[in-house]
Amino acid sequence: MSKFNAFKNYVKGKKIGVVGIGISNMPLIELLCENGAIVTAYDKKTEDKLGENGEKLKKMGAKLVCGENYLDNLSGDIIFKTPGMRFDHSALINARENGSIITSEMEVFFEVCPSKIIAVTGSDGKTTTTTLIYKILTESGYNCHLGGNIGTPLLCRTDEIKETDIAVLELSSFQLHTMKKSADVAVVTNISPNHLDMHKSYEEYIEAKCNIFLNQNEDGVLVVNKANDVSYSLGKSAKGNVTVFGYENSCDVYTENGEIFAFGEKIMDEADIKIPGKHNVENYMAAISATKGLAKKEAIINVARTFGGVEHRIEFVRELDGVRYYNSSIDSSPNRTINTLKVFDKVVLITGGKDKGISYDELGEWLAKKTKHIVLIGKTGPVIKESLDKYVKETGIGADIKTEFCQNYEEAVSAARNASEKGDVVLLSNASTSFDMFNNFEERGNLFKNIVNNL
Repeated sequence: MSKFNAFKNYVKGKKIGVVGIGISNMPLIELLCENGAIVTAYDKKTEDKLGENGEKLKKMGAKLVCGENYLDNLSGDIIFKTPGMRFDHSALINARENGSIITSEMEVFFEVCPSKIIAVTGSDGKTTTTTLIYKILTESGYNCHLGGNIGTPLLCRTDEIKETDIAVLELSSFQLHTMKKSADVAVVTNISPNHLDMHKSYEEYIEAKCNIFLNQNEDGVLVVNKANDVSYSLGKSAKGNVTVFGYENSCDVYTENGEIFAFGEKIMDEADIKIPGKHNVENYMAAISATKGLAKKEAIINVARTFGGVEHRIEFVRELDGVRYYNSSIDSSPNRTINTLKVFDKVVLITGGKDKGISYDELGEWLAKKTKHIVLIGKTGPVIKESLDKYVKETGIGADIKTEFCQNYEEAVSAARNASEKGDVVLLSNASTSFDMFNNFEERGNLFKNIVNNL
């Protein structure tokens, strides 16, 4: 019997709680109900706000516990927590003390997946690197399954995965925090302060990331970035093989004089890479490192020349009156926005959102060097302006940059259009999360694109 079939047999008749009735948990609840579990789904939203999803769950046979106090009586033989819920939440502690097993969709997938797993984490570049690995391996002839933070929930599709396939996952610190198993090939693109509104400290955030490789055996592979001190230092803790990429020819995969080399062989020119930015060169080096012994050289080159980037990541929207509009709504931290600004020259920037407990101090320098006009929106708007003002006061650079505040995205796009002229770039790059005004960064980016396309 496969591990997945054993799991399905195991849940039959079990009382199972699922916290969070979002898109990703709907297939999980359906899987559990189909296999005879007694499911209770918990969500802070009221039943009215759940709408169609709530009705679907009730038809499946799930019980709903909704509203402000939805976690007051959290219980079950097994509880699947949503990734954004801390493992030490009081409701989970109480449930654990009463005998509940606490897990998550991704933790169970690691237990039952029959194929090789390649997983990517980091503060920046996760989605692009994961997508590159998936595309390169698919182009090389493998049957791959994309999941984690992107793609579809894979636990519910485990029956479709063969031993000869490859699962390619993007994993966040939230998903990794309580992970007991590690990927066969683990990639850490880079690490910088992030999600400090959820993690108790930067050290805890790093520790969570480490679970992507800490439980590997001697056959495991860890890919680290020598250009990032924290990522590179993780190699000391690896039990298996370590592959290093970076800008020095001592690395296993490196770039020199505009050419990318891997394991003693030239792979391609940086100019072959269609998506712009030095950070995307790093993403390609990470993907090449992760696919050693699997990928065909021609596949790597072909993907580089044809892949236009992931939606919401320096995504070209349109050109209007000689002005190019780009959507980079994925930029939910100052470091992401800095990397995006480095791609362009002077831009009209729309930025701001919800704070997640990290410093904006370093952003000021790049705002001063790369922008000509800044449209601020959301709760972090004043903090972002403060970072620019501080840098201008210290250096005198950027004193001519104009800033203005807007209340909504229609106003923000209109202000950016008025501030731009032929040859300029209007860029949405928020340096903050979307949760002050949106459910996710995709929703934010889609609104921006709709407004721009209707100008």
